[in-house]
Amino acid sequence: VPALYNALGVFLPLITVNCAILGGTLFMVERSYNFGESVVYGLGAGVGWALAITALAGIREKLKYSDVPASLQGLGITFITVGLMSLGFMSFSGIQL
Repeated sequence: VPALYNALGVFLPLITVNCAILGGTLFMVERSYNFGESVVYGLGAGVGWALAITALAGIREKLKYSDVPASLQGLGITFITVGLMSLGFMSFSGIQL
């Protein structure tokens, strides 16, 4: 896996963004949105993504100076944080647990 990661290099984030854009486009096609609804959806998705990434960056910055157990440092605490954030964001879409 590290060899693949090194081979892809700078293209890995580009592939990720491309998949997100394709997913949003396919979602709009499935819902049969007209042009105006697609523009509003695209702007809303972009603003929502920016807010989520900004919130995660702020939380990770605070966690950098917190006393996190050694077994959870790095990716472990990030997964826990993203999971808790996703539970909060799910409430905006009306999903109930």
